[in-house]
Amino acid sequence: MQEDLQELVKISRFYGQDKNYVIAGGGNTSMKTADRIWIKASGFALSDITEEGFAMLDREKLRKIATDEYSEDPFQREREIKDGLAGANLTTNRRPSVETSLHDLIQYTFVVHLHPTLVNGLMCSNEAADHVLKLFGDEALYIPYTDPGYILFKEVEKQLREYRMKAGKDPAIILLQNHGIIAGAETTGEIRKIYAEVFAKLEVAVTKKMPAGDLPIGDLSTDILPALRMMLSTGENKTLRVRNNALVEHFSRSASSFQKISKPFTPDIIVYCKSNYIYCEAKGSPEEILKELQTLITAFEKDFGYAPKVILVRGLGMVGVGDNAAGADIILDVYEDLMKISWLSESFGGPHVMSPRDIRFIDTWEVENYRRKTAAGQAGRGKAENKTVIVTGAAMGFGAGIARGLFEEGANVVIADINEEAGMQLKETLNSLKRKNQAIFVKTDVSDSHSLQHLLKKTVEAFGGLDVLISNAGILRAGGLDEMDETTFDLVTKINYNAYFYCTKYASDIMKMQHAYDREYYMDIIQINSKSGLTGSKKNFAYAGGKFGGIGLTQSFALELAPYRIKVNAICPGNFFEGPLWSDPENGLFVQYLNAGKVPGAETIEDVRKYYEEQVPLGRGCRVGDVLKAVLYIMDQEYETGQAIPVTGGQTMLR
Repeated sequence: MQEDLQELVKISRFYGQDKNYVIAGGGNTSMKTADRIWIKASGFALSDITEEGFAMLDREKLRKIATDEYSEDPFQREREIKDGLAGANLTTNRRPSVETSLHDLIQYTFVVHLHPTLVNGLMCSNEAADHVLKLFGDEALYIPYTDPGYILFKEVEKQLREYRMKAGKDPAIILLQNHGIIAGAETTGEIRKIYAEVFAKLEVAVTKKMPAGDLPIGDLSTDILPALRMMLSTGENKTLRVRNNALVEHFSRSASSFQKISKPFTPDIIVYCKSNYIYCEAKGSPEEILKELQTLITAFEKDFGYAPKVILVRGLGMVGVGDNAAGADIILDVYEDLMKISWLSESFGGPHVMSPRDIRFIDTWEVENYRRKTAAGQAGRGKAENKTVIVTGAAMGFGAGIARGLFEEGANVVIADINEEAGMQLKETLNSLKRKNQAIFVKTDVSDSHSLQHLLKKTVEAFGGLDVLISNAGILRAGGLDEMDETTFDLVTKINYNAYFYCTKYASDIMKMQHAYDREYYMDIIQINSKSGLTGSKKNFAYAGGKFGGIGLTQSFALELAPYRIKVNAICPGNFFEGPLWSDPENGLFVQYLNAGKVPGAETIEDVRKYYEEQVPLGRGCRVGDVLKAVLYIMDQEYETGQAIPVTGGQTMLR
C-alpha cells in the first residue's frame, strides 16, 4: 500500500507540473484498496503534492452516498453530500474532493482525472460525441455535459453499469463533455501509456496549427495599466498582469475574434475567471482608451454584479485582474487555455460553450466557490499587503533587507539593481517562499534615465502599477580634497543625487495617473539617505554633498507632489556596520577610512570599527530592521511628507 501511495504522488506530480494537463488546483488523482481510497484533498495542487495532500476515506461508508436520499434543492444536496464525505473521512484537516464518490465507482486501483488542453479541444467542440467514437471506439465512455458533483456521479454510475454489461469491464478512459478526461488502470505505468495514446491520436486529428510565440508588450502599458488598476481597486489593491503572444493577438484583433472566447467552456474557467470578460478595441489616444475602459467596466459591473477578471485590450494584450500576483497568474493561464481550447475545437466542428443555465450552476455552487477561495489564497494581512514596491540597489545590503522585509509584509517587490547575479538570486529566494505576492528582478542602472524608464515599464507590466518607490541605490568613495578626482566626484554625485531625481520623475508619472482615478489614495517615494545627509562628514564630501542635496530634493518634491497624494520622505540611517558597504574586506568603508586616515591613530580595521561604534549613544550600528520599521511607518501614516527621519541610535539628532 505504501508503495502504491508513493506511485500516486509521482504520477500526480508528473501531470500536475505540466500546464498542458492541468492548471492551478485542477485535476484529481486517487488510489484504492478493498476498503480504503486515497484522493487528492481540496486545496492541494497536483504539482507539488505529497502523501499528506491526500484524504483517506472508508469505502464502505463512502458507498452510502450512492444509496442515501438527498434534498431536491441542488445546493442543499451538495452540502449534504459534503457531510457524507466528512463522515467517511479518516483524515483530519483534509477536505475530500467532491469527486471522491466518482473515483470510488471506477474499479481500477489508480484513477487520474485531468483537464488537458488537447483533450478539451475535442470535448468542448460541437461534434465531440462523433469524434470520440471515431477516434477511440468502444474503449472510451462518453458522458454528455452533466452538473459536477452528485448529479455527475449518478450519471457516470448509470453509464458504467451499462458499459460493464456490454464489455464486462470498466472503460480505460471516460471523456466528459466540457470538462475533461478520466483514465483508470491497475498501475501508474498503464495510466501513462493510456494518456500517451490519447494525445497521439488527438495530435493527428488537429488540422490547424495554433499560433505560437511571445510578442512584446507595447508602450501602451504604462499609459493604460496604472489607471486601469485604480478603476478596479475599489476597497483593496488589485494586481494586474499583462500577457501578449501570437494567440492572444489572434483573438484580440477584433470584436468578432473575441466572440469565440467570450464565454466559458469548462467549470474551471468559471472558477478562476468567472463567466464574462471585457474586450476593448482601444482606438484613439490613451485618454480615449481609458474613457472607453471606464465605460465598459461600469456597464460590466452593473450587468453582472462583479468586477471583470479578464480584459483584452487590442494592441496591448490580455490583462488578468487578481487579488494578488499568484491569482493574476492563474487567471492568465486559465484564460489562455480557453483560447487554446477554442482554437483546437475548430478541428472538431467548432466551439461548444457552456449554456447559461450550466454557467449559473457552477458560478453559485458552494463547492466551486470553496475551490475559488482556496485558489485565490487567504494571505495574511501584512503591513504592505498587495502594494507594489520598487527598491533600487536591492541586490545586497540595506536594499536587500528592505526588499525582503516588505515582501514578508505582503508587497510585490521589484528588485532593481545593476548586479544581475545577486538580484536574480534574491528574487528566486523570495519566490521560493511560495506566497501569493511575488518578486521580480529588473537589471537597472539608476544613473541612466532610459534604464529607469525600462524599470517602470516592467513594473507596470508585472503588477499593474506602483505604490512605493524606494530610492536606495548609492555608492561611497571616501577621500579628501587632495585625493578626490573629478571623475569619481561626478560618479558619486550622479548615483547618489541625480538618480533620485530620475527615480522620482518617472515614478511620479505613474503615481499621478493612479491619483487621477482615486484621489484619496496615498503613495510614497522614499529616499534611503544617510546621517551624512544631516551633518558634514570629514574626507567624505562627495557622498555627504549628494545626501545633503537629496534632502533638499525630498523637501522640494514633497511640496510639488503633495496635491497628488504622493508623500516624499527620506530616511537617514546610521552606520550599517554588518553590511558590505562597511565590512567588505577589499573595498568596504572600514578599509577605505583606514587607508584615507580618516580615523586618527587607527592601525587596524577593528580600530576603525570601534571608533565608529563609540560614536553611537545606543552602542551599535544601524540594522536593516531599524530602517524597515521607518519605511513601514512612512508608508502607514498619511500626514508626514518632506521629512528626513534619522535612524541613527541617537548619533545624529534633529534640531
